[in-house]
Amino acid sequence: MNLRKLMQRTRDERGITGLETAIILIAFVVVATVFAFVVLTTGIFSAERGKETVFAGLAKARGTMEVRGGVVIADDDSPIVQTGISAGTVQWSVATTAGGEPVPLDPAATNNRTVLAYRDAGVILDDVTYTATEIVGDGDLLLEPGELFTMSVDVTDLTGATLTPNGRFTFEIQTPVGAVLDLTRSMPAQLDPVMQLH
Repeated sequence: MNLRKLMQRTRDERGITGLETAIILIAFVVVATVFAFVVLTTGIFSAERGKETVFAGLAKARGTMEVRGGVVIADDDSPIVQTGISAGTVQWSVATTAGGEPVPLDPAATNNRTVLAYRDAGVILDDVTYTATEIVGDGDLLLEPGELFTMSVDVTDLTGATLTPNGRFTFEIQTPVGAVLDLTRSMPAQLDPVMQLH
């Protein structure tokens, strides 16, 4: 009888089952910890990338300028080839957007400058000479909040420009940081000495 009881004791596996359960629980805890670490790291990385995107968008929006008033063309009796219209200078006023960052308007700068491009039905000019004149400001060629500048282009200097009656043209203002500003206007059928373009 004692031998039978001894054999029953050796077949009792409750201790091994408890050990296996402990190992499985430890494995679950380790896997859950690693998974939580990966999820948190990915979340933090995504949040940082999202923050960078938001700040880049804000910088772009804050570096933008807007046109204040109309686009005016002045006749200076300088005929443009093949147009029948005599035009001299196109000008418009610009200011920063609300809460905007300063925008450089020095056309002579070699880097970090605002570039003006011209487009019409016959030509694409990617870097047009322009003049920036301060109306309200502190004396430099940096368009800052609260300041107002006039940008003007001598259209007789636009090589290949075809400003025909009722023809459309576009000036594209490309700031170093900020959205591109398009000014698309149509030439009138007849040009008065000074006209606002639509």
